[in-house]
Amino acid sequence: MSIEILQTDITTLDVDAIVNAANRALAGGGGVDGAIHRAAGPALSAACKAIPMVWPFVRCPTGEARITPGFDLPARWIIHAVGPVWSGGREGEPDLLASCYRNALALAQAHDIASIAFPAISCGVFGYPPDQAVDIAVRMVRAHAPDGMHVVFCLFDDAMASRYRTALE
Repeated sequence: MSIEILQTDITTLDVDAIVNAANRALAGGGGVDGAIHRAAGPALSAACKAIPMVWPFVRCPTGEARITPGFDLPARWIIHAVGPVWSGGREGEPDLLASCYRNALALAQAHDIASIAFPAISCGVFGYPPDQAVDIAVRMVRAHAPDGMHVVFCLFDDAMASRYRTALE
């Protein structure tokens, strides 16, 4: 396994799959989720709506992941992972965030994905403390990415990229 850190727009990466920091409805939204939905085109929204709801308005529970084609993206696949909203750590957030990474990597392995790019799941509007989230992301990738997989942590700003560099040292 190899790990790379890039500070760029995840929707431009030529990898087998990108991971979307999705909401439970898989309905698109702001941040990374909105950017991926816009770049992938309207077929992504239709594909997400075709995923059955497991509860009212929930297609992907927190901690789980679903996969769709990449449509207009360079990436062949989009793995939608729903991270937890930070509630002070009292609602099982660390386990749920770890589960996001494990489930995304399991889907990648099941679909013979050799290269995958992750954003900083839950670190935007979901409010997860970045240092704690980075530690979980790096630990889960190191523990669960299959041999030979190329993993990219794709970050929006220099401060977050720096956190990942430090965690990987």
